[in-house]
Amino acid sequence: MLGDKLLILKFNRGSREALQAIYEKYKDDLVTLAAALLIDVNLAEDVVHDVFVSFIESAQKFRLTGSLKGYLATCVANNARNKIKSGKRHQAANQEEAGQSEFSNNPENCAIFGEELQQLTWALEQLPFEQREVLILHSYSGLNFRTIAAQRNVSINTVQGRYRYAMDKLRSLLNSEVKKCDLQKK
Repeated sequence: MLGDKLLILKFNRGSREALQAIYEKYKDDLVTLAAALLIDVNLAEDVVHDVFVSFIESAQKFRLTGSLKGYLATCVANNARNKIKSGKRHQAANQEEAGQSEFSNNPENCAIFGEELQQLTWALEQLPFEQREVLILHSYSGLNFRTIAAQRNVSINTVQGRYRYAMDKLRSLLNSEVKKCDLQKK
């Protein structure tokens, strides 16, 4: 946290090295977060790019009041939500209607991430966006329920419910996939 505050101080004074350090420190986590929310690696990279462009534009007036990772993760989640709302996922939506996902059917991703991640990605795709968002912001980005509730302008009970429903559905989906794989092997 102290390191982030020092980076922000330098960033506010126009240091390109500080910006590069922030980018290098958080880019992989942010792309992973965006990819999990959007189920599209290319769109995830675009979202992270857009977040950093906006971050650069706020250089002289940005003030860090909490976690830099939490702030950037929230920006990524908001941009991902906006991409979905604006209809820029029409190609991915068409693939989903056909039962396909760019992320899980891309040979490069399959080779990199393996069968387990493909199953997890498939299961995450089945969750409503609001549940997936809470699950990932809490589990992966480490944001607490109160912070997520404040950022989403909903009650903490709503956030906790979305998380609980997401976990239950994810568990159910993954258990059914494991059973299906076991039956196919016999």
